[in-house]
Amino acid sequence: MKKKIVILGSTGSIGKQTLDIIKNNKKKFNVELLSTNKNINEISKQIKLFRPKYLIITNFKKFNFFKKKNRKIKIFNNYKCFKKIFSKKVDYVMSSISGFEGLQPTIEIIKHTKLIAIANKESVICGWSLINRELKKNKTKFIPVDSEHFSIWSLANNKYEDIDEIYITASGGPFFNKTIKSLKYVKPAHAVKHPRWKMGKKISVDSATMVNKVFEIIEASKLFNLSIKKIKILSHPDSYVHAIVKFKNGLTKILIHDTNMKVPIFNSLFSTETEKIYSEKLDIKKINNLNLNKINTKQFPSLRIIDLFSKNSNSLLETVLVSANDELVDLFLKNKLQFLDIVKKLKTILKLKEFKILSTKKPNNLAQIIRLNRYVRLKTKTLCVKSEDNV
Repeated sequence: MKKKIVILGSTGSIGKQTLDIIKNNKKKFNVELLSTNKNINEISKQIKLFRPKYLIITNFKKFNFFKKKNRKIKIFNNYKCFKKIFSKKVDYVMSSISGFEGLQPTIEIIKHTKLIAIANKESVICGWSLINRELKKNKTKFIPVDSEHFSIWSLANNKYEDIDEIYITASGGPFFNKTIKSLKYVKPAHAVKHPRWKMGKKISVDSATMVNKVFEIIEASKLFNLSIKKIKILSHPDSYVHAIVKFKNGLTKILIHDTNMKVPIFNSLFSTETEKIYSEKLDIKKINNLNLNKINTKQFPSLRIIDLFSKNSNSLLETVLVSANDELVDLFLKNKLQFLDIVKKLKTILKLKEFKILSTKKPNNLAQIIRLNRYVRLKTKTLCVKSEDNV
């Protein structure tokens, strides 16, 4: 019997890679629903190839345009349609909508699937307590798809209480060997060119600033119920080792896989089966020269941001972190902010009195997080525009 599949964010990097795997295993899967914000060219190709029953296009103009030209498929404009669509649970959901926008649909889809794979850091960082509550309530299985967190999840085998320390690796992005001074006039075109990974623009910029590693530390702390102090970052330009887990029994395990997100995606799709994916042969040269090192925080000052968060962080300050960074990266990509100002402004915003007090307040519900996100983004934009005017 074919597995029923839903992909939220199907036109993004993770969504497309998920569909590539499904394309090579068509006899095993039925694609029920795909979603995008406004990339109707890409989703048109996906519809022809996978023939989903349902489609979500969140951009209203693109939704109206597409709906007039496609009468045969049921098209919706937002994620409130899940109740109408699903009378029974589907087998698998890939939640890969980029940025904060992925939180609400992730929470709402959980009750409609047997298993959810989450590739969206921001959802976990801002709303893990809400996500986890829904997972338990609906008896839905969960697999993290970020290569680092998938590796930790695989190594720990659900025995998170046995973990002593975690080491997450960082490629260093496109500016690993650059000095701070040399990055003053970096343009978006430079920042989105990652030397190892093919990713979307936003996450590529997060990799260049290393803010993504701040996210990953907080995410790992939540997912594996471990103090932030127990999670370390090691530079590893080859991106061959994705995580190292030291256990309380003295054993230390390392997970290696190709520099390709298809490996964790494939394993999430076939989590209970023994299927084979093509992968490179073991690279002995890389193993003999792993080149793992501590990261210089002078070169990557974003890593000091983690000091602003408590040992077991679960507060609204995390929503401030994600929301402010989202807005700052957006401004940078629009050439309205300099590269080095992303981290500088982010630190300034997190230290504002009105936001610092949120470090002791836990999120109560989704509406509260959404309101805070809107306020922080507006505040961030206002502060940046003012400082630009003063130059």
